[in-house]
Amino acid sequence: MQANTIRHCRHCGTAVVYRVPDDGDTRERAVCPACHTIHYQNPLNVVGTVPFWGTGNEKVLLCKRNIEPRKGYWTLPAGFMELGETTSAGAARETTEEAGAHFEMLGLFTVMNVARVGQVHLYYRARLLNTEFDPGHETQEARLFTEQTVPWDDIAFTTVKLTLRQYFQDLKMGRFDIHTLDVV
Repeated sequence: MQANTIRHCRHCGTAVVYRVPDDGDTRERAVCPACHTIHYQNPLNVVGTVPFWGTGNEKVLLCKRNIEPRKGYWTLPAGFMELGETTSAGAARETTEEAGAHFEMLGLFTVMNVARVGQVHLYYRARLLNTEFDPGHETQEARLFTEQTVPWDDIAFTTVKLTLRQYFQDLKMGRFDIHTLDVV
């Protein structure tokens, strides 16, 4: 059975059974015995940015979380992608909502597979246009940090810490690549 189990059919409300569907599928799925609807569970996308500032792009914008999980810890502006938006549009929306930042979206930077929780995290680089921030209700504070001043022990999520470390490493090398990681 999958981690987030489906108990009832979304179409008719009948209790589902878990089995391999008769359509040639090879995985166990939630199948409705009444209307035969097959219910698929797919990973969620978390999208965000690495907003940066400074003459050498040496500062990154972090947001102190005002919501659970990890309230009071620092993170990059990010959240769940919504239906009807692209990954970059979702990352831009989250950055505006959480940090109230003005920025220019750049390229995809990290793609992290977090299979144990059924998520894929995608972070884009974003060049800040100024240092005026207007955080939304999910953020206690938005502030710029250098690599030396990042509160490393108070970073909310492993994917954020890995993305920040990769950003500063690429910054030192003078080039930014796309990085794909499996987070265990």
